[in-house]
Amino acid sequence: MDIWWASLDLYLKIMWGIAIPISIIFIIQMVMTFFGMGDHADISGDTEVDVDMHIPFQLFTFRNFVNFFLGFAWTGISLFEVIANKVWLTLLCVFIGLLLVSIVMAILYALSKAVQSGNIDINNAVGRTATVYYTIPSAGKGMGKIQMSIQQAVREYDAISEMEEPIPTGNLVTVKTVIDPHTLLVELKIKN
Repeated sequence: MDIWWASLDLYLKIMWGIAIPISIIFIIQMVMTFFGMGDHADISGDTEVDVDMHIPFQLFTFRNFVNFFLGFAWTGISLFEVIANKVWLTLLCVFIGLLLVSIVMAILYALSKAVQSGNIDINNAVGRTATVYYTIPSAGKGMGKIQMSIQQAVREYDAISEMEEPIPTGNLVTVKTVIDPHTLLVELKIKN
């Protein structure tokens, strides 16, 4: 090991000096992410994926620092023998480091947009069509049940009606308003 290190050019010693610790930190971050500790893998305290992210690009995070130097150092090591001019090689290393950060940020931003909380907002039911699952009694004299698709999920809710006649099972209704998180006021849409 000492012979190998002593035989290296100063440029390569710098690149290896960056690549080894950064690679170890990167591996630790990856392991922490896979074991559900991804928010803690960012030593700066910032999470790299924030569902309510108003600023899509958080440039100065520890994870981006690691990604930049990972691309920077390994490019320098890989292309040392190919590119003789060290200024051009360093510029290429910087470019690859920035490119890697940009790619990771774009992926994380896309993932943050794909995340859904899984919570149904009952107010999205207003104006939607539902199917009567259990007969709804007339003029608010009791509750029936409806089924409806809301936010890509089929849900069942209690329903009441202001109509003079009961609404039998199988009829289509329109949701007029939300009474509470589990009960909707409906009106007949199409009679079977």
